[in-house]
Amino acid sequence: MHPISPLEQTLHAARALVLADLSAGDVTASDVVSMVEESVVQRRWWVEQWPQGAGYVAGLVAQDVQDALLEAYGRWPLCPVCGGGDPHALEVEPELGPDPHWVCHQAGVKVAALGSLAQAVGGAASS
Repeated sequence: MHPISPLEQTLHAARALVLADLSAGDVTASDVVSMVEESVVQRRWWVEQWPQGAGYVAGLVAQDVQDALLEAYGRWPLCPVCGGGDPHALEVEPELGPDPHWVCHQAGVKVAALGSLAQAVGGAASS
């Protein structure tokens, strides 16, 4: 058995975090999981070119999947904090940085760390 490289550990962690958030919203159809896999393939190449960016991969995969879902289905993840008005999606912050989290810019709050959307379903937000 071969040890898993740091690059593969990073990619597996990113995949797991995004899949956890997709599961929180029951958005786990096979074509959606394929979107995650496609992003992981693309980000593998990206981090091979820029190894210092490994800490940013999870947020980038989340953004990739969010963009792919917008094209195919609509906004994801919908904000669980704002009850009224037009439904809107959360955004990943920082756009390129470590420790990515979902933010509602309309309410100005951090909703959940990437991978923890299940805890936010129902409207509990942290600052």
